[in-house]
Amino acid sequence: MLKYLSLVKFSHTIFAMPFAILGFVIAICNNGSFHYMSLLYVVLCMIFARNAAMGFNRYLDRDIDSRNVRTEKREIPSGLISGKRALVFVIVNSILFCATTLLINTLVFYLSFVALFVVLGYSYTKRFTYLCHYVLGIGLGLAPVGSYLTVNPSFDLVPVLLGFAVATWVAGFDIIYALQDADFDRDNSLHSVPAKFGAKRALLISRFSHIISVLIIWYSAYMSGTGVLYYIGAGVYSLLIIYQHSIVKYNDLSRINVAFFTTNGVVSILFSILAISAYLL
Repeated sequence: MLKYLSLVKFSHTIFAMPFAILGFVIAICNNGSFHYMSLLYVVLCMIFARNAAMGFNRYLDRDIDSRNVRTEKREIPSGLISGKRALVFVIVNSILFCATTLLINTLVFYLSFVALFVVLGYSYTKRFTYLCHYVLGIGLGLAPVGSYLTVNPSFDLVPVLLGFAVATWVAGFDIIYALQDADFDRDNSLHSVPAKFGAKRALLISRFSHIISVLIIWYSAYMSGTGVLYYIGAGVYSLLIIYQHSIVKYNDLSRINVAFFTTNGVVSILFSILAISAYLL
């Protein structure tokens, strides 16, 4: 089991899970009703969808990863998990995801196929477009919207805004992460913002994406009408995004892991805690 958790980088679930919980809380506060099983379904959907998406990414990229010094020790290239078993893992998690949504409501079940199309389709996009980072962002941005629909099967502005904020935030930090493989991607006809525009311009594009994300977060705070705690969350979100860009330079990538893993995990957790508190207190 541990090798499969490593395959899908299970700890990275922390990026989108807090936003999913936030969407769930917003739905409850908007005339919804709380049920423990609904919360469990949200958590399970997040886990199954992400397992399927990440597992498929590793399966599809197994030959590419074997040629890249940075990724050659991943589970499939190293032989720890076979490609066939990884594909079975993807199929099982995809079925479990759709089956769980069927227990929620009809709208969420129908939309589950759209969600799977996005999160699985992302893995192909680096083969033909440098906008792949934004497809990944859209996949994670579905989290607050989908969890809201679990309780209230109708769309609401704030979780949709949060979805766009997550999409641009994820795209921005994925561009930063992709700086590590810019040369490899160019040499292997793979597409990414760093491979196409170079490190310096890629960081500018990442900053622009994050500026958009910050502005949407502040607007969602205003539209929520919940008061000061949400605004404090927006402030914390903004400061951590600024910090992230202060430690990564186009000519110094030594702190990418701090920016990608640590800072973004803290962004998600702190903002969501403060926003949830704003709704509940």
